[in-house]
Amino acid sequence: MENSYRYFENRECKYFPCHEGQEEFNCLFCYCPLYSREKCPGNPSYLEKSGKRIKVCSNCTFPHVPSNYDAVIELLKEG
Repeated sequence: MENSYRYFENRECKYFPCHEGQEEFNCLFCYCPLYSREKCPGNPSYLEKSGKRIKVCSNCTFPHVPSNYDAVIELLKEG
């Protein structure tokens, strides 16, 4: 897939790939813009630390799947 406003792959990043198992990996949303949402379409897990619930997205690839670009944008529009 060609780099564009909808897709960017940075193979030179020292963390690439930050998630395994994908052939095409969209780095555009390197830091997930949905992280702060209680309900997101990904598959986060949660852990309890010092009485706080922490969202863990290390097994989630939702924002990195190229075909999910439109879904991420729509969720961001919802606010």
